[in-house]
Amino acid sequence: MDTIYINTDGGSRGNPGPAGIGIIFFDDQSKQMHSHKECIGDGTNNEAEYTAIIRALEILLKSKWFADNNLADKKVICRLDSKLVVEQINGNWKVKEARLKDYVTKIRAMVDQMHLHISFVHIPREENSAADALVNLALDEQAKNLNSLT
Repeated sequence: MDTIYINTDGGSRGNPGPAGIGIIFFDDQSKQMHSHKECIGDGTNNEAEYTAIIRALEILLKSKWFADNNLADKKVICRLDSKLVVEQINGNWKVKEARLKDYVTKIRAMVDQMHLHISFVHIPREENSAADALVNLALDEQAKNLNSLT
């Protein structure tokens, strides 16, 4: 397997508000390899989008695929439906909000550390519906758990 595709999404209910992330790893045959959903506390939509990428890279670093492969010939394509986040990570757009600069710096440092070709591409929202569904599932589960306490 030469390429892994990672679809990520993040969102919040309220902006800021309770935030969650969804991540799906696919192989080069479009077969789902792994998925992850998580509530990340309160945050904005953009903070959730960035956190999803960071968590995806952390998962990748711990993966058997990363540990067992000659990375020189391997590629990772991260697919997001947030054009803003993609363009900021790729350095095409300025990061105006100071608190978001730390996310971009961390992501770029992680990419450099991995010594792997990683690209970030924008995809239409409808092509990211599975990752979006994970975000909403995580947030729904959290809301249900909180409501059961009251």
